[in-house]
Amino acid sequence: MSLFFTKRFYIAAWLIVLLFVAAYIYSPLFVLAKIVFGLAWIIVGFDIWQMYRRNGEMSGRRECTERFSNGDENQVLISFCNPYPFRVGVEVIDEAPVQFQLRDLMLTCRLAAAEEKTLSYTVVPKRRGEYKFDRIRIFFTSPLGLVMRRFTVGESQTVKVYPSYTRLSNYAFLAIRRNLREYGIKKVRRVGVDTEFEQIKDYVIGDEYRNINWKASARTAQLKVNVYQQERSQDIYCIIDKGRMMQQSFDKMSLLEYSINSALALSYVAVKKEDKAGLVTFSDQFDTFLPPARGMVQMHRMMDSLYRQQTIFSESDYSALAVHFLSKVTKRSLIILYANFATAHTMKRELPYLRQIAERHRLVVVIFADSSLRTFADGKAESEEEYFQRLLAERFIDEKKNLIAKMHQMGIDTVYTTPDNLSVDMINKYLQIRHF
Repeated sequence: MSLFFTKRFYIAAWLIVLLFVAAYIYSPLFVLAKIVFGLAWIIVGFDIWQMYRRNGEMSGRRECTERFSNGDENQVLISFCNPYPFRVGVEVIDEAPVQFQLRDLMLTCRLAAAEEKTLSYTVVPKRRGEYKFDRIRIFFTSPLGLVMRRFTVGESQTVKVYPSYTRLSNYAFLAIRRNLREYGIKKVRRVGVDTEFEQIKDYVIGDEYRNINWKASARTAQLKVNVYQQERSQDIYCIIDKGRMMQQSFDKMSLLEYSINSALALSYVAVKKEDKAGLVTFSDQFDTFLPPARGMVQMHRMMDSLYRQQTIFSESDYSALAVHFLSKVTKRSLIILYANFATAHTMKRELPYLRQIAERHRLVVVIFADSSLRTFADGKAESEEEYFQRLLAERFIDEKKNLIAKMHQMGIDTVYTTPDNLSVDMINKYLQIRHF
């Protein structure tokens, strides 16, 4: 069925009913009620004829990218035209993927005769995978606004949601220009790091005297200085835990999704900085191992690999991670471990294996801060039971901070952050300890 009555039609129908009720009380109104009733049917019939006098097909389409970026806004465009020679009201319902739960998605506008229009809306996926769009329903309202005719246009479309990639170029561009503060990313100056020769240039006020190249200055009769840059091409591995604790959600996204987005952003910046980026995933067994490399080909490999990663419902095996990773990677590298240690006991249990990795590599462990727990602990207790609950929350937070301090004593770096700040904080840490 493609014909629907509008709210205006039902209001008019109720008014006619009330007129007949009034005629039942005051009989002279009965003739008027019959006349109004007859005219109403004629008007409605004319309105329906206006909507169906042309039976031609109506064109419309959906436009969006083949890939969506997880956790970011992705735009969807709906294009169509008015097939009627008069002005109409339009309501558009796009049957978006069920994962979005867009139960109130309706776009409205008014179109002149034969006018074309493009409407847009944005969606924010929270999980990777395939998302299926069904067809588009377009409702045209008649000139008198009493009836609507529905057209079904467009085709079903499947879109793949990949790890967040829309901000990668921004991060990399700003990193190259050393202007990452625009995203909350700080520039950290490192003193005493390894350097390599880059070029010889003319001396200007402010250059260090120790970098003056006396031989080149003697040959040209002008002061020359050596320019050095930090040593490049370090190996960086992002290790992602896929155990059950990574299923925990924050703002409708799991910690695994945040970790994958952060690992991709960090690797992209590292590649642009001429470092080599690699990937490791594990759960109850050692899983993905992607050796470090440079270039956009490596980024595509990482994106395809991260697209397929899923959590499991068992505990992660850190002993297997230590054994297999240390056997495969012998060169000292920067290791970023994304994990969710829910309790202090879990962190203590895995410390020996983390220490094994830290003895041969520079290890940075992500510790997720529970902002809701912090808010609860800082709140005011209104009963004795609530007081003890807040006391336990405070104790849990303190235990986690004490274990972080213990990690630092073992030579293990940490990043204590909330999921929404993870990418920025990790890039900050990378820039701070890039040369180790």
